[in-house]
Amino acid sequence: MVRYRRNFVPGGTFFFTVTLADRHSSALVDHVDALRAAFDAGRRERPFTIDAIVILPEHLHTIFTLPAGDADFSGRWRRIKGHFSNHMISVGAAKRHPNGDYALWQRRFWEYTIRDENDFARHVDYIHFNPVKHGLVSRVRDWPYSSFHRYVREGLLTDDWAGDVSAVGPTCGERADTQI
Repeated sequence: MVRYRRNFVPGGTFFFTVTLADRHSSALVDHVDALRAAFDAGRRERPFTIDAIVILPEHLHTIFTLPAGDADFSGRWRRIKGHFSNHMISVGAAKRHPNGDYALWQRRFWEYTIRDENDFARHVDYIHFNPVKHGLVSRVRDWPYSSFHRYVREGLLTDDWAGDVSAVGPTCGERADTQI
């Protein structure tokens, strides 16, 4: 069995990408209230701070900060995924594999340890701009499932942050031969 190397930093801040097994699904936004409830339940069981988050149809990005002395982000994801999967099974929107594993999520997640304030800011920007990058909206403020709106309320970002990409075209700074 492959042993994944994880950087367990007690009290650390981490960027995560978590993805559904079906990359064409829209379950995360279709059941966003259940996903929020799963996060709430997970945070009650194993506290952590959500510094930034964006929920897209089939994946999400978030930054967590763990409590001092605690490095178990894997256990937190296990609980969040489990709560959401249980909801999806209860409404008939997901199944279990024959071995009993949930058929909803990709088995693992991708994590990155945030190193400093500049690294944190870059990852928050990435999170907030992600719906635009994926062509879901042309302005960050138009995507409802994002901590961007909290950042605006708290005065950390302006409502027009990142502008309107429809004014510059669909490539959004990418090379012309690159698809978003």
